[in-house]
Amino acid sequence: MGSIARLSLTDFRNYRDAVVEAGDGFVLLWGPNGAGKTNILEAVSLLTPGRGLRQVPISEMAHSDGPGGFALAARLADGTELGTGTSPAAPERRQVRINGAAASVNSLSERLSVLWLTPAMDRLFADSAGGRRRFLDRLTLALEPGHATHAARYEAAMRARNKLLAEPEGADPSWLAALEAGMAEHGDALGQSRLRTVKALSAAMADLPDDDFPRSSLSLAGWDSGDLVAQLKANRGRDAAAGRATAGPHRQDLDVAHVAKRQPASRGSTGEQKALLLGLVLAHAELVAERRGHRPILLLDEVAAHLDPRRRAVLFDRLEGQGQIWMTATEPALFGGIGADSTRLHVEQSRVLAA
Repeated sequence: MGSIARLSLTDFRNYRDAVVEAGDGFVLLWGPNGAGKTNILEAVSLLTPGRGLRQVPISEMAHSDGPGGFALAARLADGTELGTGTSPAAPERRQVRINGAAASVNSLSERLSVLWLTPAMDRLFADSAGGRRRFLDRLTLALEPGHATHAARYEAAMRARNKLLAEPEGADPSWLAALEAGMAEHGDALGQSRLRTVKALSAAMADLPDDDFPRSSLSLAGWDSGDLVAQLKANRGRDAAAGRATAGPHRQDLDVAHVAKRQPASRGSTGEQKALLLGLVLAHAELVAERRGHRPILLLDEVAAHLDPRRRAVLFDRLEGQGQIWMTATEPALFGGIGADSTRLHVEQSRVLAA
């Protein structure tokens, strides 16, 4: 557990067939824009629950000229075999296999922890609450694998309740109460696990060096935990009119502030926000290593290109020896300062070649 030794892609995105052999440390992929570097990172991100780093429908990931499905397979450093993909007959239904046996998508979180940063996340602190909530859930999932199951069951119960409230003849009170009880059970677990992550990460941030990736303080906002059953029951009329639940952990937000400047992260420059985000990720990696005994895999898409040389050097120094780090860039010079023992791959025209 902890790193990928071999990754194969079949009919995934722009790849008909590709294999990546990776070492335990830096895995550096360079090549022109559009070559498929981010697609490889996306493949790694799909070895965990969810829809990967792009957050798009699974059906969009199959090769455009392929049969309609795709397959990803990975051998971990400890010998575990993971596989996921779709079939042409069911392109929207994701299947998972662990060591050759069928498994649930959520069970992947027990085998691998993966966290990513992409250019689209540069304005995470200034964009929607939903993006920050997904980011927090990814942090939480790496610490508590059961978080994915609670999230899935909460969402399922909430969707069923929304549908029931929309029925013109009125909702069955007993069925509605059962769904609300389910939302409360799993919603409380979601809220508590997020709160534990926020508290633990805040404590971990305090122990990090005060360098070019500044410390931040974290808190939860948007919904205060309490008697969710009572809240849902009281809000039935309003929720029916709105077509959604107006109370619950799906309304939570992650507030992040720059400690040294004593201001919300959203007020910082783009460079400051990226530095704060990287600081959070570095602190989280340390926390996962301490709690679970292995470091998460980090996927850093085009991060080096958006850092000045000093911050780039500090980042590479902080990441050295910190587990498997997959990074992309348009040119190998952006990886200057990283040791020669790293895995270096040239990606061009849907091919992955040893550099």
